Amino acid sequence: MVLTGRVWKFGTNINTDIIYPGKFLKITDPTQMASYAFASIYPDFHKSVTPGDIIVAGRNFGCGSSREQAVLCLKHLGIGAIVAESIARIYYRNAINVGLPAIICPNITAHVNNGDILELHLESGQLLNKSTGVKLQFTPLPPFILNIIRSGGLIPYLRTCNPSRR
Repeated sequence: MVLTGRVWKFGTNINTDIIYPGKFLKITDPTQMASYAFASIYPDFHKSVTPGDIIVAGRNFGCGSSREQAVLCLKHLGIGAIVAESIARIYYRNAINVGLPAIICPNITAHVNNGDILELHLESGQLLNKSTGVKLQFTPLPPFILNIIRSGGLIPYLRTCNPSRR
């Protein structure tokens, strides 16, 4: 499984309120949620993202509350993956549950800039910055997580495991 996309680079401690501001929590339509991704720091972010773009961040991405909206808004915006130096555990699990690849890659922020093109090889754990030629290694995603991502999330994956529940 190979993903390619343009980088949107963020810093450290990007919490769920920065990703999806709490004042929009009453919105239930994920497509509408996408319009408010990073709205507090980058109001036009949703207008600039193209499908497959990749978020790169420093340590502790997704810290804060366990709000699933902070993952859903990015997935429905078309973000192809999140690559960070570390990802808050609940955010990581929420991302996998909705089928959004979450990659932990130490020192990633030192090797990418906004607009770079990354190629992620999820099975082998290889990352190539196609803009600079830099290659990095990350821990490959285990087969069961790859299956969840390929299925589009945990619920669709479970339906493939038990076809009578479709």
